[in-house]
Amino acid sequence: MHDLVDYEMRGIPSVMVASTEFVHAAKTQAEALGVPDMAANSVFVPHPIQGSTDDEMRVKAQLAIDAVLSALTSHS
Repeated sequence: MHDLVDYEMRGIPSVMVASTEFVHAAKTQAEALGVPDMAANSVFVPHPIQGSTDDEMRVKAQLAIDAVLSALTSHS
């Protein structure tokens, strides 16, 4: 989250992609950093990531790509 805040401050549109296990942590950290919208605009994929096969990761990526693109292109 810290890196994404830095990128955004530099004018580089960013979106956090994490597994659903980290929804609460993302919200808490984004609020602490003063950017609560960053967590709200994050994309969460099904947990777990670790141990997923390449094919399983491709499915997760395919399911998330529209949300990632939307989050990146809807920045003001």
